[in-house]
Amino acid sequence: QVQLVESGGGLVQDGGSLTLSCAASGRTLSGYAMAWFRQAPGKEREFVAVISWNKGATFYADSVKGRFTISRDKDKNTVYLQMNSLKPEDTAVYFCAADGPFTVVSAVTTPTDYDYWGQGTRVTVSS
Repeated sequence: QVQLVESGGGLVQDGGSLTLSCAASGRTLSGYAMAWFRQAPGKEREFVAVISWNKGATFYADSVKGRFTISRDKDKNTVYLQMNSLKPEDTAVYFCAADGPFTVVSAVTTPTDYDYWGQGTRVTVSS
């Protein structure tokens, strides 16, 4: 079992920045993929970014590439999502997810690939 707790959401203006955190506990994350998804009102949950815990390989959705950066701190068992140049269309509840073992992170970009989820943190970007 893996427990995930997100934090860092809030209200930010168009063009601003936020950093989300996802603290993991419960078992070793070796071999796992850690991902961020988001869900806007009335829309399906969509993939944002993923990172492999062991090697730090990353993969991003086209909509956030160049603006968002996913990273992890093995000592703190925490995954981060640095979000820059935020747009109103980035407004959503952001969820952290984990599962494994996976070897190719670009292949695990759908919600059904993940068994463990956090409760979500809301990000609102005002225009």
